[in-house]
Amino acid sequence: MQTHEIKSMRMIGLKIEDALKMFPELQKYIKNGKLDFGNRKARILYNKAVAKAVFDIEVEYHPRGLITPPISRYIFLKTFLRGGEKVLEIGTGHSALMAIMAAKLLNCEVWATEINEEFFEYAKRNIKRNKVQVKLIKSKGEIIKGLIPEEEEFDVIFSAPPYYEKPTKGVLTPIEAVGGGKYGEEFSIKLLNEAREYLKPLGKVALFLPDKKPLLKVITEKAEELGYTVKDIKFKAGTRVRHSLIFTL
Repeated sequence: MQTHEIKSMRMIGLKIEDALKMFPELQKYIKNGKLDFGNRKARILYNKAVAKAVFDIEVEYHPRGLITPPISRYIFLKTFLRGGEKVLEIGTGHSALMAIMAAKLLNCEVWATEINEEFFEYAKRNIKRNKVQVKLIKSKGEIIKGLIPEEEEFDVIFSAPPYYEKPTKGVLTPIEAVGGGKYGEEFSIKLLNEAREYLKPLGKVALFLPDKKPLLKVITEKAEELGYTVKDIKFKAGTRVRHSLIFTL
């Protein structure tokens, strides 16, 4: 496996004072000169401001879903997209943020799936309000097989897959959180297995994953058994370390 680390990148983000200009109600979440990111409402407003100010994307977050940070998702996409590719996102979530970014910022032909009924409706509205073309498909539990027509092929299939071993106490729904298996790897491995029949020559699979060594190790080992070459790009977004695992047949 090849391992790379993004140590420096042109700083992208939004100052709190600029976010306040967009959403003055953020003021009530300022404590000792700092925004209280422990407050869910504050995180939603700040990330809405980042999406609009930095990427010109309007996003509506589901009240109980994952608050998808725009910066980390954009960095992830830039590790494997150059622009103009035909891509499939598995599990776009209620924000549909990465699907919208791929279409709007990288001029990709985008297909995206979502299993949760409420999240699907939110995703549909977010796609519509941003005036982008995304082929959004409702899953009933399928990952790729039985959902995407067999004749379709993609340059990239990507996902921020569920990766917890069991349900968490936070806001994540079980569908968002639980990947199954000893380390939360089961969903990712199923995706990698199914993706092989839907990739163009030299096509790639990319997974957005946390800095959990046992999880990364078991996914990498299984991917290599399936015939993939694996590249791990490690990056930091805010205080969190993330990995873009890129798989090529």
